[in-house]
Amino acid sequence: MFAVEVRDAIMIAHSLPDPFFGPAARKHGATFVVDVTFMRESLTRHNVVVDIGAAQTVLKAILAPLGYEDLDTLPQFNGILTTTEFLCRHIFDEMKAAIGRGELGDGAEELASLRVTLGETHLARAWFEGPIAA
Repeated sequence: MFAVEVRDAIMIAHSLPDPFFGPAARKHGATFVVDVTFMRESLTRHNVVVDIGAAQTVLKAILAPLGYEDLDTLPQFNGILTTTEFLCRHIFDEMKAAIGRGELGDGAEELASLRVTLGETHLARAWFEGPIAA
């Protein structure tokens, strides 16, 4: 399996209002390092997994509505515990939709799978991985 990974970062604020989360139940900030890994069985006719520049541009556009925002105030997250794991899936779904719209360029429609990893600190990270095909 071939893979290419691109990276960006976002700063957000949110709360996780449930006793399960202890002190994180209160409003707090988080800086996430966001890695998106694109995987495929064989290379494109250009001998790449995906256009890295396009992947970086699309990732930046997906993250822009979240950056420097209080996720508790965003309508799409109303009543949702915006855990790191949840945000991995959200970014995965947005990237998968962008691939479906052709935003990652020639050959991206043949990607096999995608992994989105959010690093919370140097000690903890979470990811969501799944196939690209419907």
